[in-house]
Amino acid sequence: MTGSVEYIPVTPIEYPDEDGKPMAEGDIQFSYLTYAINALQIHFQNHPDVYVAGNLFIYYEKGYPESVVAPDVFVVFGVENRDRRSYKTWEENNQTPNFVLEITSKTTRSKDQGAKKGIYAFLGVREYFQYDPTGDYLNPQLQGLQLVDGNYFPVATNTLPDGTVSLSSEVLGLELRLESGKLRFYNPATGQILLTHEEEATARQAAEEKAQRLAAKLRELNIDPDSL
Repeated sequence: MTGSVEYIPVTPIEYPDEDGKPMAEGDIQFSYLTYAINALQIHFQNHPDVYVAGNLFIYYEKGYPESVVAPDVFVVFGVENRDRRSYKTWEENNQTPNFVLEITSKTTRSKDQGAKKGIYAFLGVREYFQYDPTGDYLNPQLQGLQLVDGNYFPVATNTLPDGTVSLSSEVLGLELRLESGKLRFYNPATGQILLTHEEEATARQAAEEKAQRLAAKLRELNIDPDSL
């Protein structure tokens, strides 16, 4: 007599793409989150092996969906620049973020200073920056950490003559600046602030309107602006 073998189906492990929680605590945090992601995506748009994303689940242990973290903004070097619903390190040649930015506040303080900080160190995130747009607890509002031998140490803060706070990111080759309390990325190679597409369009329109006003003023003085 041959005994029957019961077939027990294996339930595939699910890795959710979202948890139903809002992207950011409020409008202020959301505006800086989107600025950072968009500005960095534009900056690295011609680098097919640099991936910029934010508020995306990073799963870092295969088979354990609870081993997950969702940075506000992160950059990974050495992986394909393409859209993803989530980031699984074992599908990315075990590449983890090189740079992380958290838009922090008093509400997220314990996670940003505790659990997330520990996970980022464990993952080998070389630079971990935090920006507190409402000044809830960070002073100065922009601070950076650099990973050295498994531990984080503060990134040096520079104050420019105009009072702007500046921190250098060796990973990105950029500076993170605090201009009148507002976060901006600055490219020292070009001497320009990184802008989003919307900001670029606004700046271009403002420059065109200024040029038109100047041309009109010159014509009032009987000066042909095209001859200058």
